[in-house]
Amino acid sequence: MSQENGFIPLDVSTEVLKALNHMGISTPTQIQKETIPPMMAGNDIIGIAPTGTGKTIAFGIPMLEYISLTETRVQELVLAPTRELAMQIVGELEELARFIPQIRIAALYGGQPMARQITQLKRRPQIVVATPGRLLDMVGRGHVRLDQVHTLVIDEADEMLKMGFVKDVTKIIELVPPGRQFVMFSATTNNDVLTISWKYQQTPVEITVEATKENRPQITQYTMVVPRENKMAALQYLLDSDEYDRIMVFVNTKFMTQRVCDRLQKQGYQAEALHGDVRQSQRTRIMNDFKRGRFPILVSTDVAARGIDVDDVEAVINYDLPNENEYYLHRIGRTGRARKHGVSFTMMTFQESVRMDEILRYMHTRPTPLHFDENKVLRREDGEAMFEHI
Repeated sequence: MSQENGFIPLDVSTEVLKALNHMGISTPTQIQKETIPPMMAGNDIIGIAPTGTGKTIAFGIPMLEYISLTETRVQELVLAPTRELAMQIVGELEELARFIPQIRIAALYGGQPMARQITQLKRRPQIVVATPGRLLDMVGRGHVRLDQVHTLVIDEADEMLKMGFVKDVTKIIELVPPGRQFVMFSATTNNDVLTISWKYQQTPVEITVEATKENRPQITQYTMVVPRENKMAALQYLLDSDEYDRIMVFVNTKFMTQRVCDRLQKQGYQAEALHGDVRQSQRTRIMNDFKRGRFPILVSTDVAARGIDVDDVEAVINYDLPNENEYYLHRIGRTGRARKHGVSFTMMTFQESVRMDEILRYMHTRPTPLHFDENKVLRREDGEAMFEHI
């Protein structure tokens, strides 16, 4: 094994090092360096880190390192707020466990037939990744027991608790043994996260990773003041620039997400919509097709986009201003991944500019303003056209 792999000093097993090499990962991120040793030592952990800093590998490696391969009960439990994130976590854990064939992982989330998930549970998985509602349903039906869990991980805890899962999460915490290890990751701290930590964690190791130049995506941000009735025309203008091959468009409501997508399709654009009313089977197909580049434009709500892991989204367009400050960060963080450069465009009405100022104070950032001139050409502040060929 090459001594260049930065995970070797973290006491990572040969099988996991081999998997990391296979994944093309040789240098741990800050969250991984700071999480793996105390988690392997059995400490409770509360980690605050931006999206895209490698949290799954940070908790996934210690989980794999101290699993008992002969034990037939669930030993490791990961809770995620959405099915998309649960699927993404399972994918990464399976990659990490590629060279440990005895590891079995079950995914439990709504929108998929229960029978298929019951079959996974009959294979006696050591690891379960679940959304809270479906997990409690399976526990209630007697298909899974949590009395042997020794590590409980809650990923995106702030998002989960904000989505109204406080009671379900509390119930699950109380179903696992009191001496278990409890690890919680969150992009932000809020009262619910801190209350859960205070109530259920034992002297947790606190890890905070600030967004730095190294882990902050390289994203050029633009804002555009656009009257509500002109938003669709402005969106089409950006799409017609032909500058970007893979684009995510964020809209606040399910109804408007579908409406924007339908209007784009009628105008001949290859676009698909992702929101809570889309059936799970269709949602999985749309996400997979978008990852494979089978269509260029994905129109989505914030919640439906959680867990989409695509490295080469070139542009994010905020058709609506997000309802929560941190959603802005989550949205634009879909681009500029894997050390590539990304671009974001945020449309706002004149009245919404105050709300945008609040978001920018939260972000500590200053985007470049754009405007349409009397000839409907999009220009920068200095008068230069944004796209020369339009």
